[in-house]
Amino acid sequence: MVTMKKKPANHPLADYVAKLQTGGALLPDNPENVLEVVGILKSYGVVLDAYSNNLIYIADHQFLVFFPFFKYFNGEFSFQKLLRHWWHDRINYEYAEYCLKAMMWHGGGGLDAYLDTKEFQERTKAVITAKFKNNPFILGLNQLFPDFLIEQLRVSAYYSGLGQFWRVMADIFLSLSDLYDQGKIKSIPQVVDHIKAGLVADALKPITYAVKIQDQVYEMIPEKIGLTFLADTAIPYVEAVFFRGTPFHGTVSYNAQAYQIPPDQARFQYGALYADPLPIGGAGIPPTLLMQDMRHYLPEYLHAVYRRQIRGEDDLRVQICISFQKSMFCVTTAAILGLMPYPIDTQNPSEQNANRVYLEKWMDRFVTSRLNDVNS
Repeated sequence: MVTMKKKPANHPLADYVAKLQTGGALLPDNPENVLEVVGILKSYGVVLDAYSNNLIYIADHQFLVFFPFFKYFNGEFSFQKLLRHWWHDRINYEYAEYCLKAMMWHGGGGLDAYLDTKEFQERTKAVITAKFKNNPFILGLNQLFPDFLIEQLRVSAYYSGLGQFWRVMADIFLSLSDLYDQGKIKSIPQVVDHIKAGLVADALKPITYAVKIQDQVYEMIPEKIGLTFLADTAIPYVEAVFFRGTPFHGTVSYNAQAYQIPPDQARFQYGALYADPLPIGGAGIPPTLLMQDMRHYLPEYLHAVYRRQIRGEDDLRVQICISFQKSMFCVTTAAILGLMPYPIDTQNPSEQNANRVYLEKWMDRFVTSRLNDVNS
């Protein structure tokens, strides 16, 4: 009889594999980490709520608008809001669009696949005809460049899809904060369990998209297509934003001869789990916008921790970024455990081995991430 030898624990992140095999988290469990993670997710939840509302507004009301000057006003324009906008006293919705573009560029999932189908193209043609039926110039332009308006509606579909994804995540993070305030969340495993439960509860939530022109509703992504929250928005988002991202201007050379950017998108490591917090605040660094937004909604208990640091408020965005990365490793832990091929407590050797192989494949991607930094 041939017996299978257990593979030696020689993975560079073998300790984390062992933690996850027992249902542990990628972040150490201590009161300081719990406070940081819950506090930053409270702020992030408020910001995501605003991002979600704006993305869905743009998808529903600014589709096929070529120069959407007031898309960040959510249909409530006023001269006072315009002045605040110019003064930059507002939510930085540009970061939401950065994430959207990263998702669309990297692709993946059923949403990306559906937008390239003939069915979606047929649905877009009906919308384009209804939208511009009295505009012969645009209809003529559409004849010359038949993919231009279709691509605009693909972007609108991504606006809606990301907005629906963030709607769920905002509710998960805000409810986590409420439970912490009530004394019901006291450990990192409880944080991970709460996030995982939220992801599982909404895993099959339909992702749909429809637009209204005059009194007619046009379904761009009908429910019958079968797109769902977890498989078609959550997983592609984690891949595009947590892992791959896009190279930040000013930190690497875009010159092809410099070879500073991998030629293969699958090798990109510019996502939230890899980003160096120190450049936060520099021009051309998209996460700066997110950290700036979150600083306005920090719970006082977390803000007080930052004030006690050596530099106090002077490097607040950097401190927020470090806490944010800690929280994203918790979110990633929830995703990893939620997608585990077999139950954590399985006693079947072959299933245990499959779980270990699955976890090691995840850890392969974390070798150059900030995982060891947030654990030090």
